Amino acid sequence: MENSTAKDKEGKAKTYKKIEEYTNRFKTRHGSVACRELLVCDLSTPEGMKEAKDKDLFSSICPRMVQDAAEILEEMLNE
Repeated sequence: MENSTAKDKEGKAKTYKKIEEYTNRFKTRHGSVACRELLVCDLSTPEGMKEAKDKDLFSSICPRMVQDAAEILEEMLNE
């Protein structure tokens, strides 16, 4: 039982390291991983959501962010 716990901790540490690497790569490309900063409006407020919709941010910015996220993951998987 103790072996599985040690392996779990090792696996968890590796996972957190990969998450940190992914986050850093995304931040390098875009400066942030927070939607509020990427879209320059606060989606948690009705005003911010309206602004994002009015400016068509979900169609003009979000697809590029998703594409970049997928590219980063692909790069990491191919290393």
